[in-house]
Amino acid sequence: MEASRAIKLFGTDEPVEPPRTLRAGALEARLEAGNLRYITIGGVEAIRAIAFLARDRNWGTYGARIEDLAVSEDDTGFRVTYRATCEGGGECLVYDAVIEGRADGSLTFSAQGMPETDFVTNRTGFVVLHPLAGVVDHPVTVEHTDGTVVAARFPAQVDPACPFQDIRALSHEIMPGVSVTCRMEGDAFEMEDHRNWLDASFKTYVRPLAKPWPYTLAKGEPFTQSVTLTLSGTVEPAAAGGARPVTVTVGAPTGGHMPRIGLAVAAEHAEAALAKADLIAKARPGFLVCHFDARAGHNARTIAAYKALGEAVGVPLMLEAVVPCVDADGKPTDDIDILHRDFGVIAVAASGATWERVAVSPASDLKSTLPGSAFPPAPSWSLLIDTARRAFPGVPVGGGMFSYFTELNRKRPLHGLLDFVCHCGAPIVHAGDDESVTETLEALPSVFASVRAFMGDTPYLVFPTAISMRMNPYGAAPAENPGNVRQAMNRVDPRERGLLGAAWYAGYYAHAAAAGVDAVTLAAVAGPSGIVDAAGEGPRPFFDTAGAAVMPSWHAFAMAARLSGLPLREAGSDWPRGVMAAAADGPNGTRLLLANLTGAPVDIALAGATIEAARILDEASFERACRDPDALAPEPRSGTALTLDAYAVAELAIAV
Repeated sequence: MEASRAIKLFGTDEPVEPPRTLRAGALEARLEAGNLRYITIGGVEAIRAIAFLARDRNWGTYGARIEDLAVSEDDTGFRVTYRATCEGGGECLVYDAVIEGRADGSLTFSAQGMPETDFVTNRTGFVVLHPLAGVVDHPVTVEHTDGTVVAARFPAQVDPACPFQDIRALSHEIMPGVSVTCRMEGDAFEMEDHRNWLDASFKTYVRPLAKPWPYTLAKGEPFTQSVTLTLSGTVEPAAAGGARPVTVTVGAPTGGHMPRIGLAVAAEHAEAALAKADLIAKARPGFLVCHFDARAGHNARTIAAYKALGEAVGVPLMLEAVVPCVDADGKPTDDIDILHRDFGVIAVAASGATWERVAVSPASDLKSTLPGSAFPPAPSWSLLIDTARRAFPGVPVGGGMFSYFTELNRKRPLHGLLDFVCHCGAPIVHAGDDESVTETLEALPSVFASVRAFMGDTPYLVFPTAISMRMNPYGAAPAENPGNVRQAMNRVDPRERGLLGAAWYAGYYAHAAAAGVDAVTLAAVAGPSGIVDAAGEGPRPFFDTAGAAVMPSWHAFAMAARLSGLPLREAGSDWPRGVMAAAADGPNGTRLLLANLTGAPVDIALAGATIEAARILDEASFERACRDPDALAPEPRSGTALTLDAYAVAELAIAV
C-alpha cells in the first residue's frame, strides 16, 4: 500500500478548499469558508481573522453550509456575498453575509440572520482575532459602548480573565504612523486572551460571558451584526522581492539543558503499549506519565499494568492522580474526611509501583470555571498537597491542572507550595484547520513565561500534551471523529498520523527548550496520540493495511529524546512561525533539531554552523520510516544550506 500525499502530511484524505486571496489597494485578506483570515495592510498583518461563528451548547463550532457565494473584484475593491446555514440536532440558523473591501484599506463584514427554529447556543456572532507579533505588550485604544475611550496595552503575560470588556472599538498601531481601528456593532463585545488555550491571538467576541449561556435565539427573530476596519496614516507599498531562505542561527551554550521528554499512558491503552514495549523503548522516553482516576474504575490492576509497561520500557513512572473529592450525592466537596478516604484508595492502589513523582488534582478542576464564577468546593492547594505528601512519603509531589494552562492560570497555586507545577495542552480547542494547529506554537513563549512569572523557580513539567484531546474541560466530552476529518476538539485527530503532527511535536519541544521548561510529556505510548502502531480507533488510511510499525511522531519524538538532558545552545530562526530550531551539545558533537511548520518547502540557511550529517523525516521518507524505525539513518552532508519539505523534521549533526 502507498500513502497519498494528503495522508503523509495530514493523516486524512479529507479535501480542503484552497483559500482565495482578496485585494483592495494596500488591503489583502484570505477568504476561507466564508470568513476572513490574515488581513494585512501594506504586507503587515493587522488582524488575524474576522469570522461569524455559531457554537453549540458544548462549545462545538457548527460547520456552516455556504450557498450562493459570489465574489467580485475591480480597481475599487472587492465584494463577497453568500448565504450560510448552521444546523444540527433539529435546530437551524440562517444568515446572509456581505464582505466589502475598499481601495482606501477599509473593510466591512456584516451578517443579517434569522433562526428558522429556536437555536440554542453558547455564542453566535462575530469573532475578531488580533495577532501576537507587534501586539503583545503594545498600546491599544479601547472605545466602550458608552463612547468613553481608554488608552491601554495588550497584556504581556497571559491574562486569566478578560483584558477588556464592554468593547465597541479597538485601535492599535500596525506600523509607524499607521493605525487600524476595528469597530464592532450589534451587541457589546469583550476580549479574552486566547493564548490561554494556545491560540496565537487575542480574541474579541460578541456577548459577554457574564450573561447566561447557553441561550436561545428565538425562531423568527432577526439580528444584525457587523465589523468594520478603518485606517489612519499613510501606508507605504509593501517591499517587493522574491522568497528568501529562512536563517537559522546557532549561538553559544546557554548554561541550561534540553528538557527531559516523556510519554503519556492512559489505562485503556497500557495493554496495547506493552505489546509494543520494544518499539517504545527504542524511542528513548525519559519517563511515562500514568493516569489514575478511581471514578473510571482504575485500581491496583491498573497500576500493575503501568508497572509492567515501565519495566518493559525501562523508564521511571510519574503518577497523574485524580482525587475525586465528591460527596455521597456525587457533588464536589472540600470535606477533609472524604479527601483522606480518596487518598487512601489512591495510595493503596499505587503502592504496587515505584513513582518518580506524583501529581494530584481534585476532579472538579478537570472542568473549566469561567472568570468571575465561583470555583466548585475542593480542598485548598495546601491541604491537597500536604495530604498527598503523607500518602506518598519521600516522593516529590506536585500539581496544577490535568486540563489546560487556562485552568492553571485561573487557579494559581501559591509559589513555594509545590515540588513541581504541571499543566496539559492541546492545539485544537477552538479551531481544527491545519494552520490554526501549527499557529498554536506561537503562543508557547507567552504561556511558559507566564507560568514562570507566578511559579518562580518551581520545577516546571508539561504533562500529557497532544494534538488529540483526551478530555474536554469545556463540555461533556471531546468530539468523536468517525469520518477521520479535521475539526476542533477531536478525540482522535488524523494529524497525529501525519507529518504535520510530527512537526508540531518537534516545534513544541524546541519552544520548551528555549523557555527552560524542565520536562515535557508529548504524545502517548498508544491510542489516538500513540507513537507506535497499535490497535486503532476509526479509519486509519495507510496504517490499517501497510504493516507500519510506528507513526511519524515516533521519529520526531526520538529526535527530541536524543537531545534530552544535553547542554543547550542558543538556536533560533528569523521566522519562528514557519521554522523552529533547538540545538544541544552532546558527546558526539552538536545536534540541531529543525521543524518546518508549513505546508510548503522552506530553504534554510545556517548561520554560525555547518552541516555534517542529516536525518530527515519528510514525504520521501514517510513510508519507510513508518514501516521501519531504523530507516532514518544519518546521511553525510556538507555546507550551510538545506531545504525542508512540507512539515519535515530534521536532526542535523553540525560543526560550530
